[in-house]
Amino acid sequence: MEQPLKVMVIDDSRTIRRTAQLLLTEAGCEVITASDGFDALAKIVDHMPRIIFVDVLMPRLDGYQTCAVIKHNSAFKDIPVILLSSRDGLFDKARGRVVGSDQFLTKPFSKDELLDAIRAHLPEFAAQEQHAP
Repeated sequence: MEQPLKVMVIDDSRTIRRTAQLLLTEAGCEVITASDGFDALAKIVDHMPRIIFVDVLMPRLDGYQTCAVIKHNSAFKDIPVILLSSRDGLFDKARGRVVGSDQFLTKPFSKDELLDAIRAHLPEFAAQEQHAP
Protein backbone atom coordinates (compact mmCIF):
# COMPACT_ATOMS: atom_id res chain seq x y z
CA MET A 1 0.00 0.00 0.00
CA GLU A 2 1.20 3.48 -0.85
CA GLN A 3 2.14 5.95 1.84
CA PRO A 4 -0.52 8.62 2.47
CA LEU A 5 0.36 12.01 1.03
CA LYS A 6 1.90 14.26 3.71
CA VAL A 7 0.26 17.67 3.72
CA MET A 8 1.17 20.51 6.06
CA VAL A 9 -1.37 23.16 7.10
CA ILE A 10 0.00 26.28 8.80
CA ASP A 11 -2.57 28.63 10.26
CA ASP A 12 -2.89 30.50 13.54
CA SER A 13 -6.62 29.72 13.58
CA ARG A 14 -7.32 26.42 15.30
CA THR A 15 -10.65 26.23 13.45
CA ILE A 16 -9.01 26.54 10.03
CA ARG A 17 -6.36 23.96 10.97
CA ARG A 18 -8.99 21.51 12.17
CA THR A 19 -11.23 22.07 9.15
CA ALA A 20 -8.38 21.55 6.69
CA GLN A 21 -7.15 18.54 8.65
CA LEU A 22 -10.60 16.95 8.57
CA LEU A 23 -11.11 17.54 4.85
CA LEU A 24 -7.65 16.31 3.90
CA THR A 25 -7.70 13.29 6.22
CA GLU A 26 -11.03 12.28 4.63
CA ALA A 27 -9.24 12.39 1.27
CA GLY A 28 -6.61 9.99 2.56
CA CYS A 29 -3.84 12.48 3.36
CA GLU A 30 -1.61 12.52 6.41
CA VAL A 31 -1.90 16.04 7.83
CA ILE A 32 0.74 17.86 9.86
CA THR A 33 -0.46 21.12 11.39
CA ALA A 34 1.46 24.11 12.69
CA SER A 35 0.18 27.24 14.39
CA ASP A 36 2.74 29.65 12.92
CA GLY A 37 5.77 29.87 10.67
CA PHE A 38 8.34 29.10 13.37
CA ASP A 39 6.41 26.04 14.51
CA ALA A 40 6.10 24.96 10.86
CA LEU A 41 9.77 25.31 9.98
CA ALA A 42 10.76 22.90 12.75
CA LYS A 43 8.10 20.41 11.64
CA ILE A 44 8.99 20.61 7.93
CA VAL A 45 12.44 19.26 8.74
CA ASP A 46 10.97 16.36 10.74
CA HIS A 47 8.08 15.44 8.44
CA MET A 48 9.11 16.54 4.91
CA PRO A 49 5.56 17.25 3.67
CA ARG A 50 4.89 16.98 -0.07
CA ILE A 51 2.78 20.16 -0.15
CA ILE A 52 2.22 23.05 2.27
CA PHE A 53 -0.80 25.28 2.81
CA VAL A 54 0.08 28.45 4.73
CA ASP A 55 -2.07 31.30 5.99
CA VAL A 56 -0.88 34.76 4.97
CA LEU A 57 -1.83 36.62 8.14
CA MET A 58 -0.13 35.08 11.17
CA PRO A 59 1.75 36.51 14.14
CA ARG A 60 5.56 36.25 14.44
CA LEU A 61 6.34 34.86 10.97
CA ASP A 62 3.59 35.55 8.42
CA GLY A 63 2.74 33.38 5.43
CA TYR A 64 4.84 35.42 2.98
CA GLN A 65 7.92 35.20 5.23
CA THR A 66 7.33 31.49 5.89
CA CYS A 67 7.00 30.81 2.16
CA ALA A 68 10.16 32.81 1.41
CA VAL A 69 12.16 30.83 4.00
CA ILE A 70 10.91 27.50 2.58
CA LYS A 71 11.64 28.53 -1.02
CA HIS A 72 15.13 29.81 -0.18
CA ASN A 73 16.11 26.49 1.41
CA SER A 74 17.56 24.07 -1.14
CA ALA A 75 16.12 21.06 0.71
CA PHE A 76 12.54 22.40 0.60
CA LYS A 77 12.37 24.75 -2.40
CA ASP A 78 10.58 22.16 -4.55
CA ILE A 79 7.73 21.66 -2.08
CA PRO A 80 4.64 23.44 -3.48
CA VAL A 81 3.48 26.21 -1.13
CA ILE A 82 -0.12 27.38 -1.35
CA LEU A 83 -0.98 30.64 0.39
CA LEU A 84 -4.34 30.94 2.14
CA SER A 85 -5.89 34.34 2.69
CA SER A 86 -9.25 35.90 3.42
CA ARG A 87 -8.14 38.81 1.22
CA ASP A 88 -8.37 38.17 -2.50
CA GLY A 89 -6.51 41.25 -3.72
CA LEU A 90 -4.15 41.53 -6.67
CA PHE A 91 -1.50 42.93 -4.36
CA ASP A 92 -1.70 39.88 -2.09
CA LYS A 93 -1.45 37.49 -5.05
CA ALA A 94 1.46 39.44 -6.56
CA ARG A 95 3.29 39.45 -3.24
CA GLY A 96 2.68 35.71 -3.01
CA ARG A 97 4.34 35.19 -6.39
CA VAL A 98 7.30 37.35 -5.36
CA VAL A 99 8.04 35.08 -2.38
CA GLY A 100 7.71 32.01 -4.58
CA SER A 101 4.27 30.65 -3.67
CA ASP A 102 2.83 28.17 -6.13
CA GLN A 103 -0.82 29.12 -5.73
CA PHE A 104 -3.15 31.44 -3.80
CA LEU A 105 -6.43 30.19 -2.29
CA THR A 106 -9.03 32.49 -0.80
CA LYS A 107 -10.65 31.56 2.52
CA PRO A 108 -13.06 30.09 3.22
CA PHE A 109 -11.87 27.24 1.02
CA SER A 110 -13.80 24.11 0.12
CA LYS A 111 -12.62 20.52 0.17
CA ASP A 112 -12.58 20.59 -3.65
CA GLU A 113 -10.37 23.69 -3.73
CA LEU A 114 -7.85 22.06 -1.38
CA LEU A 115 -7.83 18.82 -3.35
CA ASP A 116 -7.68 20.62 -6.72
CA ALA A 117 -4.62 22.52 -5.48
CA ILE A 118 -2.96 19.25 -4.44
CA ARG A 119 -3.84 17.62 -7.78
CA ALA A 120 -2.49 20.61 -9.71
CA HIS A 121 0.92 20.42 -8.05
CA LEU A 122 1.20 16.70 -7.35
CA PRO A 123 -0.18 14.74 -10.31
CA GLU A 124 0.66 11.46 -8.58
CA PHE A 125 -1.97 12.32 -5.94
CA ALA A 126 -4.72 12.32 -8.60
CA ALA A 127 -3.50 8.92 -9.82
CA GLN A 128 -3.41 7.58 -6.26
CA GLU A 129 -6.96 8.86 -5.66
CA GLN A 130 -8.34 6.89 -8.59
CA HIS A 131 -7.04 3.68 -7.04
CA ALA A 132 -8.57 4.44 -3.65
CA PRO A 133 -11.64 2.34 -2.74
